[in-house]
Amino acid sequence: MAWFHKLLLNVIKLPTQWLVRTSTIPSDVEGELGIDKNKPIIYLLRTNSVTDLVSLELSTKALGLPSPYKKQVINGEKLSNCVFLEEPESLFTKENKHTDINEIFTRLFHLHREDKDIDLQIVPVSIFWGRAPGKASQGLTELLADKASPSWLRKFFIVLFLGRDNFVYYSRAVSSRAMATTRGTDSQIAHKLMRLARTPFLRRQQSMTGPRLLERQQLFNGVLGSEAVKKAIQDEAASKNIDIVKAKANAHKYIDEIAADYREGIIRLGDRLLGRVWNKIYNGIRVQNAEKVRELAQNGHEIIYVPCHRSHMDYLLLTYVIYHEGLATPHIAAGINLNFWPIGGVFRRAGAFFIRRSFAGNKLYTAVFREYLEQLFNKGYSVKFYAEGGRSRTGRLLPAKTGMLAMTLQAVMKGVKRPVSLVPVYIGYEHVMEVKSYLGELRGKNKSKESFFGVFSAIRKLKNYGYGFLSFGEPIQITHYLDEKVPNWREDANQDDKKPTWLTPTVNELGTNILQRINQAASVSGMALASMCLLSAEKRAMSKEELIAVMDHFLKLMRTAPFSDQSSVPDVDAETLLKNTMKLDKFDVSTDSFGEIISVERSNAIALTYYRNNILHLFAVPALVATVVLGNPSSSKDAIISLVSKLYPLLQKELFIYMNASECESYVVSVLESMEALGMVTLNDDQYSAADTTSKEFYSLWILRSLLQETLQRYALVLSQLEFMGTISRSALEKRSRQVAERMATLHGISAPEFYDKNVLATYIAALKENNLVQETDDGLLEHSEVSQALHNHVLSLIAPEFGKRLQQIR
Repeated sequence: MAWFHKLLLNVIKLPTQWLVRTSTIPSDVEGELGIDKNKPIIYLLRTNSVTDLVSLELSTKALGLPSPYKKQVINGEKLSNCVFLEEPESLFTKENKHTDINEIFTRLFHLHREDKDIDLQIVPVSIFWGRAPGKASQGLTELLADKASPSWLRKFFIVLFLGRDNFVYYSRAVSSRAMATTRGTDSQIAHKLMRLARTPFLRRQQSMTGPRLLERQQLFNGVLGSEAVKKAIQDEAASKNIDIVKAKANAHKYIDEIAADYREGIIRLGDRLLGRVWNKIYNGIRVQNAEKVRELAQNGHEIIYVPCHRSHMDYLLLTYVIYHEGLATPHIAAGINLNFWPIGGVFRRAGAFFIRRSFAGNKLYTAVFREYLEQLFNKGYSVKFYAEGGRSRTGRLLPAKTGMLAMTLQAVMKGVKRPVSLVPVYIGYEHVMEVKSYLGELRGKNKSKESFFGVFSAIRKLKNYGYGFLSFGEPIQITHYLDEKVPNWREDANQDDKKPTWLTPTVNELGTNILQRINQAASVSGMALASMCLLSAEKRAMSKEELIAVMDHFLKLMRTAPFSDQSSVPDVDAETLLKNTMKLDKFDVSTDSFGEIISVERSNAIALTYYRNNILHLFAVPALVATVVLGNPSSSKDAIISLVSKLYPLLQKELFIYMNASECESYVVSVLESMEALGMVTLNDDQYSAADTTSKEFYSLWILRSLLQETLQRYALVLSQLEFMGTISRSALEKRSRQVAERMATLHGISAPEFYDKNVLATYIAALKENNLVQETDDGLLEHSEVSQALHNHVLSLIAPEFGKRLQQIR
């Protein structure tokens, strides 16, 4: 029959290759799975299928792995590179016959006893056609794909309709030598290996498609039939003096407004369309740390993605990346403002569920929404919501909105069956299409209402947007987090109506932790780095050579003293990075007899602060070190650490930096060592000094110092107003500081909108209070003190004297 199988393969191979588009997961099988391309490999597939073999060959060829069609010689015996657990389902009997895999493995382990040097990598490979999770009432896609080992006739239609959605998913290799050394006969070891081999196939199925979908009406019935919603309906009827039928109709209206209506076909269509859009507008999407999320999914975790929010493009980009990383696409919390015709219906079928901006004391809506969220968790669906609630208008992370987090923790307390993990996600762009509208809103312009025509207009204007960046941060398993923060939390698990006293502070701390982990996973882009350098330069201009030199120093600083093991920097040199960035046409270029000058017009500088702010936190500690070194011509390491430590808690609060105080001190040492190696500082007699003022290294150190000048000026501004007023309420200090900041921004040509942003000022004042840097009277007023005066003097020593002098004149 071997000749027949070979003939069948040759007949089917060519048309199948034409119909199939294969995606490989993971793309780095060596780095993530430890598969060695130079060692012999045996691929273990679930089904002996010709079309599965064709897709596997396409994948192995792209990865540079051995072909599944080849044979290898072990101790003089020829063994196939592919083995199978099952034969395809019989067309008439609907049964799956077993293959000769047991005999093959038994013989293989016998050969291991004869030759102690034999060691093969047995690699389980799952082949998926489509990603349908299955439904109670099945459509065409589910009917086709809802079989592990379909018959040849069913497989024909699967390839015909789902060939463009083919995924080849590799699992970690099993060492044949390690298996051979276990106890038992060759046959017993072969049986054990077969049992172990089935596990990856089940896990891959679970992580790729997610749980079986409920019909929408079933979901409605589950929500409306819960005890919490029944009680809320009765309370609604009593409080509004309406009958139960009317109250239940209100509840049904709410769940109909909220609930997603997931359709796998929309996701597949979206994948095709978005693939073309990404290819048109992005040079590439750079994804980091996806292997952590895959591991969680394979271990049965309920995954809740918690990304930052830069743009409406986030909805599409994250879902697209999750889909292509071999993970079940999540149900997405979307603002009710996006539920407009016809986009709302498309989003709903792509997994979006809609949430009102405010529940405004609507207890029935709150109960329905909370129950819906609990249903999603209990059924095992992955979920996505934004940590900040809305889009950032400045490029910085906003303080966390904790409503969804609180509901998530309360659902876990009630007893979600699977472990629940929060996955922070950093998203960055080299161009955000809404930046101009953000600037208008920061100037007081009303936010434009979303509409179909607005979406159409945005699509029509699509152009080169450079690179997109998406990085998964360190996950947080909720039960472990609660065990650490609130060891007795399980005692409050069954109190349905009473909110535990520890919940609000724990949720607030968790929200901050998530934001810190988002920033911990940040990616440096060419646009962000070049913008940061130019905005810190005198007159926002540099020669091309100067800009390349500064960018080069900053890249090397990040590589030798990395912000974290999860952050990433471009793997190209500064000149290449700048060349690619210039193609985005955001900088002005002029030429004179000495060469090119790259600059930023004031009208464009405000927009570019958005990209700078995406990565400012990465350079905050190095910038503070540079500020201290330049402000104190000769300082010891301990003195520098001490001065940095005084301001670090304020920067940490404002920029959501993950390091604690001791980690920051260690990082300062690492930064100093890197600066010395790069020639930016010198070390003589245990004293650090700046490089020679005529050197390129000094200029880079000066630009690095300039990164934090506006932040330190804002610190001095608030403290000067506190000193002038003596005692003042927190709200009054925020208002007065903002008025002074607006004036100082005009006088000093400061373009960054966050300089006078009320949220940034409020965060800073809160940090002063939390770190006991300002005192509070019995009446709750903030009071100037010796401690705040000492901090004020310290900050004034680090900023330009003319700024501090002008502050004294504004009373």
